[in-house]
Amino acid sequence: MKKMQSGRANPALFWSVITTVVLVDIATKLLAVYALVPQRMPHEIIGDTLRLTLVYNPGAAFGLHVGPYSRWVFMALTLGALWILWRLYRTTREGDLGRTLALALVCGGAVGNLIDRIRSSVGVVDFIDVGVGDMRWPTFNVADMAVSVGACMLAYVLWGEDKALATQAAEI
Repeated sequence: MKKMQSGRANPALFWSVITTVVLVDIATKLLAVYALVPQRMPHEIIGDTLRLTLVYNPGAAFGLHVGPYSRWVFMALTLGALWILWRLYRTTREGDLGRTLALALVCGGAVGNLIDRIRSSVGVVDFIDVGVGDMRWPTFNVADMAVSVGACMLAYVLWGEDKALATQAAEI
């Protein structure tokens, strides 16, 4: 059985990125709740391409939801995902900054939205509204950006690890 490392994969980077994402997410959501009223009223930043619009999302990404129990289902799924991400972090090699950063971004975003779900039964605060005219991307927040960027980075890093293992196996 493979012995797990004790999280030596740059814990300072891991925890500082998580903390930064969570604090920036909380601060921007609080600012949105107090400054972007009334709800669903767009505030143009760069014409209609970038707007700030306060909405509450009781579901998940792209408005996905599972009815009246969405809040509880997504809290449980988030806790499960955080456990898996923690296990991935614990197996990360020392010096693997890409994987450490990717995992920290996803964890920070997940924690930011989890805090919102715990704090409010209305839903997660979303406020970044991007698009042109009626063609709009679903409204999102800082935590969503961290999860998206981190997930893309993690997919790339894991793909690279898989490719390297395949190359090593072919050389044997």
